[in-house]
Amino acid sequence: MPEDLAAQLRAATADEWPAFTRAMSRVFAEDPSGPYLDTPSPVAELDRSLGLFDGDRVAATSGIYSLEMTVPGAVVPCAGITWVTVSPTHRRRGVLTAIMRRQLEEIRSAGREPVAALWAAESSIYGRFGYAPGSYRGGWTGRTERLRLRADVDTGTGTVRLVDRDEYLAAARSVHEQVRRFVPGNMARDDRWWDRQLFDPAERRHGWTARQLVLHTEDDGSVTGYASYRLKSSWTEGSEPDGTLQVGEVRATHPAAYAALWQYLLSHDLIRTVNASHASDDDPLQHLLADPRALHARPVDALWVRVVDVGRALSARRYPAPLDMVFDVRDDFCPENSGRWHVWGHPAGAFCDRTDRDPDLALDIQALSAAYLGGVSLATLQAAGRVREISPGAVTQASTAFGWPVAPWCPDEF
Repeated sequence: MPEDLAAQLRAATADEWPAFTRAMSRVFAEDPSGPYLDTPSPVAELDRSLGLFDGDRVAATSGIYSLEMTVPGAVVPCAGITWVTVSPTHRRRGVLTAIMRRQLEEIRSAGREPVAALWAAESSIYGRFGYAPGSYRGGWTGRTERLRLRADVDTGTGTVRLVDRDEYLAAARSVHEQVRRFVPGNMARDDRWWDRQLFDPAERRHGWTARQLVLHTEDDGSVTGYASYRLKSSWTEGSEPDGTLQVGEVRATHPAAYAALWQYLLSHDLIRTVNASHASDDDPLQHLLADPRALHARPVDALWVRVVDVGRALSARRYPAPLDMVFDVRDDFCPENSGRWHVWGHPAGAFCDRTDRDPDLALDIQALSAAYLGGVSLATLQAAGRVREISPGAVTQASTAFGWPVAPWCPDEF
């Protein structure tokens, strides 16, 4: 990227937001709409944005959200990378590389977030910058005539009921705060992020109903689960109902409440197809069904993860099996991470620091980032030639220690 263009990368101001957001919309082939065309949304952090201002044009955009992400056994600050676009007029000039490098430099220099994460619009772009898929979504779909719970499934004695937004928000926040700390990849939600989650303008529904909100309530009045969904009516040529139910999110604090919510979702009249495209790829629903083949999955990458600071990131998470070995890490994009790292950890704590000891295994930063949330096995990466074992048995030990009982999942797109 020419130095004169690199020098033009800077944060956008509030006055520049209309041009900034319209530049993003053009690249994503969207017509800009909604309440935040002239003023930034409440979750926007313009001081962490980067724009390429070429004369009076916005030729490239990017941003960072200050998030908190669950990792195995802990929660850590996470830089949520967003708004990344480059105008066709400025492609193949190193603009994206300059933006990604500047972002990582600023994240590292701030010293707050040991990891970054993003949702990739195109999966071929971000690997060269050290990002890798750290979680997957299941893409579940099925026909309602076959989606029946097993006869022995306990749905408890509570009730599931439709509620308005205010009642839903007050109860769902509490449930989410309880469950999100146990699932790597889950993000904390404050008032701003809950408002974004429930934002539901009519012009964006594309034939679907407004978002339907339900709560699961116990006999004592406590709320132990929530779900959101939409409906779309359709009819066959023979006037038979052929509607679709699109699941948004289903969370509960215990199995009976979770099963009861799904029983409700699978019991709608005039619906023939249920789609849960954003569900976890190991959603417990598959084990609740009488017919395991009724649920068809098309897993796809979801949250991409990037270890920004190896020492801090590996010290922050926990390891279900004891780990004491040396990783030889290569990070061509952020050379500060390259070198040998002594990783020591167990279920109650961990530390990671530089060492001159001989390494037990060698890997690049993308492989380490893929394995960080516990959903991608280091042994699988070894089979793909992405991890090299130096000490016999090191990959087996490290794969066991880096795993986690719950598959990573992120229901929050940003």
